[in-house]
Parts: sequence; C-alpha cells; structure tokens
Amino acid sequence: MPLPAHKITICGIPELSQHCSIGVSHVLSIIDSHEPRPPALDDYPGIDHELIRFDDVVAEYPGFEACSPAHIVKVLEFGERVQKQPGSHVLVHCHAGVSRSTAAAAILMCQHAPGQEEAAFLKLLRGLIAYRRALLEAKPHLSEIIRNIGRGHELPV
Repeated sequence: MPLPAHKITICGIPELSQHCSIGVSHVLSIIDSHEPRPPALDDYPGIDHELIRFDDVVAEYPGFEACSPAHIVKVLEFGERVQKQPGSHVLVHCHAGVSRSTAAAAILMCQHAPGQEEAAFLKLLRGLIAYRRALLEAKPHLSEIIRNIGRGHELPV
C-alpha cells in the first residue's frame, strides 16, 4: 500500500502563522504539558484541530509528562479523521517542529500504509535534517537546550 496522498507540513510554534493561508484542513498540536495554547492557532478557524499535551522527554521526570500509549491513541484517532477527508493537508506542530511533530507525522503517514514505514521515515528525515540545521543556525542557543534535556547526541555535526 503506498504512502497516503494527503499533504503533511511540519513546523514549530513560531512558524504557525506562516502556514495559515496554504489550505490546511487539519492541525495536530503537540505541546508541553504546561504550555499555553498558542494564540496563532486562532488563525485556523473551522478546521479539525487536535491538541495533545506531553513534554519532549524520553521518560517520566518530576514535573514532566512523557508520551504514553494514550497519547498515541489520540494521534491515531486524529489520523482516522484525516483519512476520511480526501485531499487533506495536515499541519503537525510541536514547540520547535523537530522531534514530537516529526514522530507524529510518521505515525500519520504509516497508519494506513503498512509496510511503508521506511519510506515514510526517509521522506520525513530528508526535510528534517535541512530544517534542523537551518533552525540551529538561526537560533544557536537551542543547541544548549537540546544538550540540557539529554539529547545532545542528536545534534547535527
């Protein structure tokens, strides 16, 4: 089964307002547990929007909530709604548009395309590598933040 035909765009909160006029039909927001709802989401009236809250951590820490099976179920339920609307354009965002949003986009791409997991990840990784480099060049302080949450090994060389 081929990858889904719907378009998927990935971004961070700062880029949300840049995508409101490109025909987005669905928005999946994955933001930190205690982060307020981004005001830029008001620029997407009348669309299917799902807000899921968990932190960008790989395990539970005091004050942080890691991704759980219940969160994945919400992503999959959102994907079912997307699949029912031909020609969908999905915008997936997290805080920086790098890890949680890319993982969620991969889930959406593979949900109805069993056996295409590698193709989905390769497609996403091509865009992600360029995005990460550009983001870190524009905002070098993010490298230190990434190191502080224990993910410095993921920084591009």
